[in-house]
Amino acid sequence: VQLQESGPGLVKPSQTLSLTCTVSSGSTTLNSINWIRQPPGKGLEWIGRRASSGNSYYKPGLRSRTSISRDTSNNQFTLNLTSVSPEDTAVYYCASRYLEVWGQGTTVTVSS
Repeated sequence: VQLQESGPGLVKPSQTLSLTCTVSSGSTTLNSINWIRQPPGKGLEWIGRRASSGNSYYKPGLRSRTSISRDTSNNQFTLNLTSVSPEDTAVYYCASRYLEVWGQGTTVTVSS
């Protein structure tokens, strides 16, 4: 299984950040994905998870601005983060349910 994040490298403040995680699974299907980020000079921060049930779970402090959806036909998971600010600048990762598989990460900068 391989995961690949994609999306814009630069987003302006107050806009919505949208990132896609594409799952190349071969014979294995991933039904649940975590999104995690790491701001510059800081540790990893869990953002949320799309469960196999279709339910999504989010970090309390980000819940109001976050949504994670799934496109089954394209084997993709999308993270949307609204009303971004420079504090949302980070490397964003998608990872499997138990964090055993990670994407390489994509850098997002929020700046005008």
